[in-house]
Amino acid sequence: ETLLDTARTFLAMGSDLLIVRHAQAGVPQQLAAEIDRRGSPAGVLNAGDGLHEHPTQGLLDLFTLCSHLDPRRPRLELLQGIKIAIVGDILHSRVARSDIYALVTAGAEVHLAGPPTLLPKDFAQFVPGHTLPVHWQLEPALEGSRFVITLRLQQERMGEFLLPSLQEYHHFFGLTRQRLRLCHPDVKLLHPGPVNRGVELSSEVMEDPGLNLIEQQVTHGVAVRMALLYLMGGGRIPA
Repeated sequence: ETLLDTARTFLAMGSDLLIVRHAQAGVPQQLAAEIDRRGSPAGVLNAGDGLHEHPTQGLLDLFTLCSHLDPRRPRLELLQGIKIAIVGDILHSRVARSDIYALVTAGAEVHLAGPPTLLPKDFAQFVPGHTLPVHWQLEPALEGSRFVITLRLQQERMGEFLLPSLQEYHHFFGLTRQRLRLCHPDVKLLHPGPVNRGVELSSEVMEDPGLNLIEQQVTHGVAVRMALLYLMGGGRIPA
């Protein structure tokens, strides 16, 4: 049974929405094209595909940032000109790709930081018409950053020896309270989870609710995905 066969089975059952998470990039788009070809009104929600994107995580990260800046009226304009650092395994991260597109579109100043093996220079031109600062050292990316989005080391996707050791990664790129002193005084951390404790983030940072927004991300993820299901299922935004 092919993936398209599976999709056709769900459509025959009257499904209104297919939520697709797949190891290969482009699968949700392929299914959406097939659904359109069949003239079905069903929608496809990309829940993460290969090394492409993770749109719902990008949306919940945007909502978390904007809600922190103005809890009463979160809006994209709040991110204009704000420096945001994305740190870690950017090469294998679909979250990074969605966040980069979203944050640049919102007008944020996005800096990327990671080891050369996990952050190719190509990412400087990742968004057409924009040149992103790419740092192979952590400190320049952190200086003055209002938010830091750190990414999980995705060892299950690393087909080569891209890092000497997890200890060395933490030594050079792990976020600690000492390192965060380089950032804006009110800096806040985000992480899509799950966190490799003591690798991307120190335990001290993990346990500080005044410093990280990780639990808020989880909470907002429920609301954002509920909203997407409602809207894609035919719901309407109240006037």
